[in-house]
Amino acid sequence: MRTLVLLDAPSNLGLRPPAPGTVPGVYKLAGALREQGLLARLGAREGGVVVPPRYDRGDWKEGDGVFHAGPLAAYTVALADRIEGHLRAGEFPVVLGGDCSIQLGASLAMRRIGRYGIAAIDGSADFRHPGNEAVNGPVGAAGGEELALATGRGQAGLADLEGLGPYVRDEDVRLFGLRDGDPDLPELRAAGIFAATVGAIRDRGAGPVARTALTGLQPPATAGFWVHLDADVLDPSVMPAVDSPDPGGLIPDELAELLGVLISSPRCVGLNVTIYDPDLDPEGRAGALLADLVAGAFA
Repeated sequence: MRTLVLLDAPSNLGLRPPAPGTVPGVYKLAGALREQGLLARLGAREGGVVVPPRYDRGDWKEGDGVFHAGPLAAYTVALADRIEGHLRAGEFPVVLGGDCSIQLGASLAMRRIGRYGIAAIDGSADFRHPGNEAVNGPVGAAGGEELALATGRGQAGLADLEGLGPYVRDEDVRLFGLRDGDPDLPELRAAGIFAATVGAIRDRGAGPVARTALTGLQPPATAGFWVHLDADVLDPSVMPAVDSPDPGGLIPDELAELLGVLISSPRCVGLNVTIYDPDLDPEGRAGALLADLVAGAFA
């Protein structure tokens, strides 16, 4: 039996302001899912919260690199410390974000221990880095760059913390749910990074795609893998409360099947949930759906 630990990582440091003078509401994700009774539904132990630094864009401007880089680096280390402790104790962290940059905390924690993989369920690759600015524009918000940073692409102050970059090898990454025609697909495939688009998942079935992708994410190649779930993988018809509600996403049954296969693998060591913004979900329907999907993956 797994010992689940519910840990809050309510950081919004990796997103740009949605409007001048405002801050991204994803820092409320953890509280909103807890209001859905997630702690009891998971039968999880209370893991508390890793409090992030204050959101302050200051005088950052485009071209200055990743904004919040210093606070993000400090937060990544603090979050990694907590996750590492749970992993070494044989516990399964369920980390409630926050934006996608919290994945770096999990990646750094696993890298300290050994070689692990990442199974990222995300509507986009979050692969923006200085080498592909012609495709993705200039770097700036780590919430759209965390996979690139985790695989050693980007400024060393985030991509090479403690001299341990890359935290995850390209061949140990599995991506699920990218929109068909994603502009990063050619580069991902050239790097040998597995990427299953919505169309591929729909054609072959979510379960078969997930099971095939798990090949290689087990000893002796890796010690296991972490699941990164970005709510924007879902179609905006059911999950409008995200910063980039792009059409053509997965439907809930497809995500449920995908999550079920990944989470039930004995090699899966943890999960983080990101990007849902309660400010964009006044009736709480999208949050209730997300909580149901997370709880259902462990049922």
